[in-house]
Amino acid sequence: MMVMITESMTTEMQTCMNACMECHKICLETMTYCMSKGGKHVNMGIIGILHDCSEMCMMCMNMIMGGSEFTLRTCMLCEQMCNRCAVACEAISDDRKMTKCAAACRRCAETSSSIQKVTA
Repeated sequence: MMVMITESMTTEMQTCMNACMECHKICLETMTYCMSKGGKHVNMGIIGILHDCSEMCMMCMNMIMGGSEFTLRTCMLCEQMCNRCAVACEAISDDRKMTKCAAACRRCAETSSSIQKVTA
């Protein structure tokens, strides 16, 4: 079953794919940054959630592009993972790189949520 693409959905989908791509990239950069910093940057499983969030964003983008019947569920999971990653990054609030990553995760979660509303 293919997701029906209407003109209004195309904009939402493109916005979500762009946010996913940006979040994927920033999570990978932040993961590398955290490993180089050490200390609190590698505590609390932050490396794992950054990795998982990055992978989920890529999968969400691929599902949208492919018109998969699993796009809605993938977007729901992407939203949850991005929000969880944002919380983890926000826990290291005195670091600009972490704050930037949290913001990208929040944007991605919002756009993933908007896909769910448009296609529901």
